Amino acid sequence: MSLLAATNLSKSFGPNDIFKNVSLSIPHRARIGLVGPNGVGKTTLLRILYGVEEPSSGELQRAKGLRLGYLPQNATLESGGTVWQECIGLFADLIAMQERLSHLERAMSDDQTETGLESAIDSYGRLQAEFERLGGYTYETRIRHTLTGLGFALADYNRPVTQLSGGQRTRVLLAKMLLSDPDVLLLDEPTNHLDIAAIEWLESYLREWHGAVMLISHDRYFLDQVISDVIEMTPAVNLYHGNYTQYLDQRQERWERQMQLYESETTRLEKDLDYIKRNIAGQNVRQARGRLRRLSREVEAIEGLGFEGASSKNWAEISGDTDISEHMMSVDEVEKRVHALRPPSNRPPQLRLHLKTSARSGDLVLRTRGLQVGYHDEGRPLFSAPDLTLLRGECAGVIGPNGAGKSTFLKILLGQLPPYAGTVVMGANLHLGYFAQAHEGLHPERTLMQEIDAVAPNMRPGEIRDYLAKFLFTGEDVFKRVGMLSGGERGRLALACLELSNANLLLLDEPTNHLDLPSQEILQTVLSAFSGTILLVSHDRYLIDALATQIWEVDSDQALLRVFDGGYTAYRAARLAEQETARQAAAVQKAVVQQETQPVRNVQRSGNTNKERQRKQRLIDLESEISEIETQIAQVGRKLENPPADAGQVVKLSQDYDRLQQLLEERMNDWARLSEEIAF
Repeated sequence: MSLLAATNLSKSFGPNDIFKNVSLSIPHRARIGLVGPNGVGKTTLLRILYGVEEPSSGELQRAKGLRLGYLPQNATLESGGTVWQECIGLFADLIAMQERLSHLERAMSDDQTETGLESAIDSYGRLQAEFERLGGYTYETRIRHTLTGLGFALADYNRPVTQLSGGQRTRVLLAKMLLSDPDVLLLDEPTNHLDIAAIEWLESYLREWHGAVMLISHDRYFLDQVISDVIEMTPAVNLYHGNYTQYLDQRQERWERQMQLYESETTRLEKDLDYIKRNIAGQNVRQARGRLRRLSREVEAIEGLGFEGASSKNWAEISGDTDISEHMMSVDEVEKRVHALRPPSNRPPQLRLHLKTSARSGDLVLRTRGLQVGYHDEGRPLFSAPDLTLLRGECAGVIGPNGAGKSTFLKILLGQLPPYAGTVVMGANLHLGYFAQAHEGLHPERTLMQEIDAVAPNMRPGEIRDYLAKFLFTGEDVFKRVGMLSGGERGRLALACLELSNANLLLLDEPTNHLDLPSQEILQTVLSAFSGTILLVSHDRYLIDALATQIWEVDSDQALLRVFDGGYTAYRAARLAEQETARQAAAVQKAVVQQETQPVRNVQRSGNTNKERQRKQRLIDLESEISEIETQIAQVGRKLENPPADAGQVVKLSQDYDRLQQLLEERMNDWARLSEEIAF
């Protein structure tokens, strides 16, 4: 049985249809990706499924007691509380239940009659079992796990929401939704405002999550890792089984099959039409009229159901699905309607982009020596880089968190900014093409025609209009001012300018931002065929995985750029192996530290350096202590899950659990305060 089902949903705004006759279902454990070009109605459909918007027609069926969680694309959170208060507030019922348990524990410990004690023990047992079933012993650990996974440090837990950025507020909303444990998650661009580490955590969370998920995302790598089915809106709805890459393969196969069917069926219809025209007034008039009657019905069936739908049904099914008139068309009418039949088109318009590159000699494209990236007025570099070499035909994928300095790095290579230290040497005969993340190279006051004319002054107005049509700008759109364009439209215009640059070195800063999935696919195809060199700054792991021959990772914590020779998949496998090795080493180190004697920590130190060492050592000690307390809490929690028969022991375990939780809270506050002191 489906958790949520939609039948023949349609949505219109005035005379404009957003989508029509959409039917779908969300079963248990579903992992569905909703894909399609921008403007096709994906967000509107998600809002209708959640219930914040009504369909123009159609029906929705929800399972009884269904709990839905919805993350809007442009989510906002206004709150006077802290991050921790926003999350802990979801568990008010558990907190109240915990207080009732404490009250019963005190009642059992007081002197009372045997009857009263038995009644208290019975009430306590039932309440404790329900408390455990609802996650009473794990909800605080779940909160910490979720906030940490989404990129919040311990020091952020007590920060007021009013002090958070828009992206951080969205992450708090996402955390609250995951913690609310709904039956179905409806997520609209959930990876917005997340860095790669947080996205990978969310991927792992959603793969293991017990509920159903339907999501919209432009992150193709994320879709590959999470979904098992794809619903494509074009605006017709098509279902594909598999992840995003498998959907692409199936879509191509389905398209080719439909085209083959179209070609074979139109050839057959043309032969029938030719026979009818030759014999309608001849000796075989009876056979010709019979074929004309049949052809009339076939054309109406194809017009109503499409080639594939008509060919897969018998006449009884066709008559039930679409209206077929009884009258026979004239020869002229049936000929006109046969010629009007069009091939199946379930693909959105695509960018017809071809990047030409100028010839150059020599293999060296770029080399750095002692490079440090940053601004002199800040007094310290953002990061240091090892000596880098980029050769002709290579693609370096630059990854790292927001604000780490990746865009500044590109501007230094372009010569727009001086390096903080070191040198950059560019190869000979280079023609650079630069795609800026915020499209700073575009001029808001110009029209699209004027923008292209400035790049290619030899193009005539008619040629410019034809050229812009390749990038989906048609009609009066070409006279829009750049400042009026949406993010996706600005991206397409920037690509149009890039094509005219005749570059052999492309420096691309988040080129897939604001592009819908079809446009991302064609851009990837074009860049794969580009014969020049590419330096690609992107959070689009799918694009990096397809293009990169080496990975340049900016580690903002260490203020370093690390180089990995190979593609993204190999880089990720190597990084996971390093993390596992580091975890094992940390476990060994912890065991060693626990066995070491403590006198050194008690030696009096003087001076700022020694005080700093003391703080760092105390931080290490606190981390070990927090880990040990969490282990003890887990042990006590397991005992409470199967409580002993002795009521006194149950009371003691509950008191131990409360004491450990309070101690953990104190140690975490100490850790957060000390972390801030060290950072300051």
